[in-house]
Amino acid sequence: MLQQYLQVGIIISTHALKGEVKVFPTTDNVKRFDDLKKVYAADDPDAGGVTLEVASVRYFKNLVILKFRGIDRIEDVQKYLKKNLYVSREDAVPLGKDEYYVGDLIGMKVVRLEDREELGTISDVLATGANDVYIVRREGRKEILVPAIRECIRKVDVEHGVMTVHLLPGLVQ
Repeated sequence: MLQQYLQVGIIISTHALKGEVKVFPTTDNVKRFDDLKKVYAADDPDAGGVTLEVASVRYFKNLVILKFRGIDRIEDVQKYLKKNLYVSREDAVPLGKDEYYVGDLIGMKVVRLEDREELGTISDVLATGANDVYIVRREGRKEILVPAIRECIRKVDVEHGVMTVHLLPGLVQ
């Protein structure tokens, strides 16, 4: 099932006294914050939260400094500490060919190409630099680490929540 909201960051602390916050980005393209008009702050977007209008964006080391419209004091922004920041799917950066939102991959069923055996579900995605690696959790067995390369990932059906893979020798123990 496609998620309505996609996480782009986590508010980790306040910054100065004028209502700014430090955000740890959870998106692969940190410059995407330059184009954000609004974000949704919540622990879980399906359980309720608040929409915040982005007034300004700055960058400091590996963090994003955000200022929200109408929030001008440190006291007013403290209630958002540790909240996740989301964008709606409509406001998300468009994907290229063979690109997927991590939130759509988590929980996806993984099946082997050769025999359609269900291997498990994707529990996390590791960004390694060269390529992502999908962690496939298996009930009562050791997890499988599947590299996100063409030789392994044969089909991704986001709509039905199924990824078809070819496992290279040595990936399963």
